[in-house]
Amino acid sequence: MAKTSPKLKARLRRRQHIRKRLSGTPGRPRMAVFRSNRHIYVQIIDDEHGNTITAASSLTPEIRAKAKDLEDKKAIAKEVGRFIAQKAIEKGISTVRFDRGGYLYHGRVKALADAAREVGLDF
Repeated sequence: MAKTSPKLKARLRRRQHIRKRLSGTPGRPRMAVFRSNRHIYVQIIDDEHGNTITAASSLTPEIRAKAKDLEDKKAIAKEVGRFIAQKAIEKGISTVRFDRGGYLYHGRVKALADAAREVGLDF
């Protein structure tokens, strides 16, 4: 079994603390963020039924095409935030609970959240 770094252990501990209090419902689903070194992923999840309502990432073809013109990962995260908010609003979702996945609320996570708010998603 591979050793886990202290940073990863701390993030997973924060993630458990957040998830203990945060759950998505059909009326107000959970918007979960996962961030890797190269990409960012986001899902809108209904935890009561165990369904992923919609998802987007920096690997989504529409975003990947735009990413060639963007200069940094933060700009790509903004594009992912706009895209997921548009998809959610199309499906009739206007409010979500934001699950930052144990990541600190700055940088790419904050850029994604701010861009989703700009489009009209409320959290």
